[in-house]
Amino acid sequence: MIIVFANILVAIDGSEASQRAFDRALDIAKRGNTPLHAAYIVETGLFSSLPADNTVEIMYNVLKTEGENVLAKVQEQAKAAGVTVKTHLKFGHAGSEIINLANENKADLIVVGSHGKSQTDRLLIGSVSTFVVTHSKVSTMVVRL
Repeated sequence: MIIVFANILVAIDGSEASQRAFDRALDIAKRGNTPLHAAYIVETGLFSSLPADNTVEIMYNVLKTEGENVLAKVQEQAKAAGVTVKTHLKFGHAGSEIINLANENKADLIVVGSHGKSQTDRLLIGSVSTFVVTHSKVSTMVVRL
């Protein structure tokens, strides 16, 4: 039995786990001919305690560029698979932004990786996947490595 979703949101951050999550979301979208949204969130909480100066602005620009590159890569991958993907680059608390995007885009499935780029991120900001599973009203799939 294939469960068909109407609208899928996948969170990506450039990590291996998020790439696996994207691969899974892409497969589901392709099978169900379903719209796919890919979101890259620049986690602003990492720098909230730093003084607002050029250093913070440079860090945000580096992360924004990284996000744009990751989103461009998944757009190419989706195009090759025959799936249209709408990309979203947001700044804020990753878990909250994912939930907000799911609501705004009427997603009925959120797909996230089990963990992000580093264990340090998990210690500093907590697990995004845990936050989304706990706080979202949308079905959430956590893809493990």
